[in-house]
Amino acid sequence: MSASMIDWNVAVQTGTRLVRPGPQVSHDEAREVVAELRDLSRLAHGHVREFTGMDTELDPAPATIVDRPGWIRANVDGFRVVLEPLMEQLQERRSSGPLSGGPAGVVVQAVGSRVTGAQVGVLLSYMASRVLGQYELFLPPDPDGRAPTGRLTLVAPNIVHVEQELGVDPHDFRLWVCLHEETHRAQFTGVPWLREYVQDQMTKFLLASDLDPGAMLERIRDAADVVADAFRGGEGNLIDAIQTPEQREILDRLTAVMTLAEGHGDYVMDAVGPEVVPSVQQIRSKFQGRRDGGSRLDKTIRRLLGIDLKMKQYAEGSKFVRQVVTEVGMADFNKVWGSPETLPTHAEIKEPALWIDRVVGPRAIDVPPAEANGA
Repeated sequence: MSASMIDWNVAVQTGTRLVRPGPQVSHDEAREVVAELRDLSRLAHGHVREFTGMDTELDPAPATIVDRPGWIRANVDGFRVVLEPLMEQLQERRSSGPLSGGPAGVVVQAVGSRVTGAQVGVLLSYMASRVLGQYELFLPPDPDGRAPTGRLTLVAPNIVHVEQELGVDPHDFRLWVCLHEETHRAQFTGVPWLREYVQDQMTKFLLASDLDPGAMLERIRDAADVVADAFRGGEGNLIDAIQTPEQREILDRLTAVMTLAEGHGDYVMDAVGPEVVPSVQQIRSKFQGRRDGGSRLDKTIRRLLGIDLKMKQYAEGSKFVRQVVTEVGMADFNKVWGSPETLPTHAEIKEPALWIDRVVGPRAIDVPPAEANGA
C-alpha cells in the first residue's frame, strides 16, 4: 500500500504548535464554561426541534466541548475519513504518470506529503482560533466498528474570546451560538440522505481534479496570481483558481446546499432568539460587525480561503429561508429537505420565488382573498 499523500501527523503537529492560546481563564472558570455549554446545547436542541418542526432525535448526546488543539485533531480525523479513500483512488490513477516508480518518485512523494501536511496544519491553526462550533459529519468509526452519525462540537476558548471582545451577555451569547449549531445537528440527523449527499458531492469534486501535469501547473500559476492579487485587494480566491469546469459545476451544488444549511442556522438562531435570548438583537449587530471587520491581513486570508464567500452564504441563505418561511410557512419550507431534487439551486437561493414555484407550487390561487390580504 502506498504512503498517504498527506502526512496527517505533521498536520496536527504544525497546527497545534502554531495555534494561539485562547483567553486566560482559571481552571474553575473553564470547568463552568464547559458545563454551561453542555447544558445550553441540550436546551437549544429542544428549541430548535420545536421551532423548525424537523424530525430530529429526541435526546441526543450533549455537545462535545474542545479547546483549539482539540478542534484541530478532530478536523484532521474528519479529513482522514473523507480523503484517505480518495487518495488511494487518485494514486492508482497517478501510478502510470511521469513521476511514478523509481527512487525519484518516492522522494517526491515523501517530501510532498510533509509539505502538504504542514500546509494543512497552517490552515487549521488559522481556522482553530475563529470557529465557534461545528457539526462534524465525518468521524472515524467507533472501536466497536459502528459508523458514527456525527458529533456537535463547540470550541470553548473561541466562544469566551468573542463574548469578551464584543462585551455581550455570556449566557445569552452561548445559547445563541448553540441554537445555530444545534440547527446543523437537526439538518443532518433529521434529513437521512443529506450527509451522504454532501459526502458524495465532495468525493466527486475531489475526483474531478485535473491530473494532467500541464493543466495542474497552469492551475498552480493561476493560484499564485490570485494570492498576489488578493494582497493587492483583489476579489479572487484560491477555491476558484484551482477548479476544473466539472468541479465548478459540482461546487455550485455543494455551495447551494451549504448556503441553505448555514442560512437556515442563522435564521433559526435569530428567530428563536427573542423568546430565549433577551439580548439577541444587540448580539447580532455586534457579531455582524465582527464578521465584517478584521485587519487587512486577516481580510486577505479570509478572501484567499473563501471565508468571505462563506459570510456571503450566511446572508444569502438566511434571506432565502426568511423569504420562503414568510411566504409559505415553515411546513412548506421544510419541503426543501425532501430529496436532493428539492434542494434550491444556486439561482433559486438568489430568487426564492423560483424555488417556491418549482417545489411548493401555486399558492395564491388556493388562498381565499380575505386570508391572502391578512384579514
